[in-house]
Amino acid sequence: MNTYIRGAADKSAAQGRPVTVVTEENVRKIEKLVLADRRIKLWQIAEELQISKERVGEIIHEHMNMRKISPRWVPKMLTPFDKQRRLQTSKDFLELVGDNIDEICDRIVTVDETWVRQYDPESKQESMQWTKRKRPPKKFKVQSRHRSLWRQFLGYRTEATWEVIARSAVLQDNASVHTARVSRQALKDTGFSEIDHHPTAQI
Repeated sequence: MNTYIRGAADKSAAQGRPVTVVTEENVRKIEKLVLADRRIKLWQIAEELQISKERVGEIIHEHMNMRKISPRWVPKMLTPFDKQRRLQTSKDFLELVGDNIDEICDRIVTVDETWVRQYDPESKQESMQWTKRKRPPKKFKVQSRHRSLWRQFLGYRTEATWEVIARSAVLQDNASVHTARVSRQALKDTGFSEIDHHPTAQI
């Protein structure tokens, strides 16, 4: 109390943060543990060094400038349904190919698409507009509101022509635009056949 009356209170102590925990020695120890096992958990480090999990997180994020990320997740623990579907799609494809592998490969067409934006360039005079003095100028390049969806059909050897597309069997990835019911129905309505494959197949 006398310390507060004199006005010499220690601000770091008042903040409730134990200054002795976040030290260079602890930073080195935590860094050594993390580099030895990059999947180590915060609670494991806290238990090893006998400090709180919150302080461990603070040291890793703020002092070591590290974060924990995960790679792209691909399901490897297949359910019985997943296994059965993989087996069935493989059987269906083998039955489709039969002894005519070259003919089937020539018929297979894969599809990819991209959005292409449309621009109508303005002259410098046309692009001028009134603005406050302290406000930044308008960006030189802005995205157009108008865009078109371009699709490319690729065959076994080269880009597919319309003659090939007309008698093709479509093999696509599992993007939602391809697996949507309306998309698959549109393929059937226009006379395309579709080769089924399991969800994690790499196209």
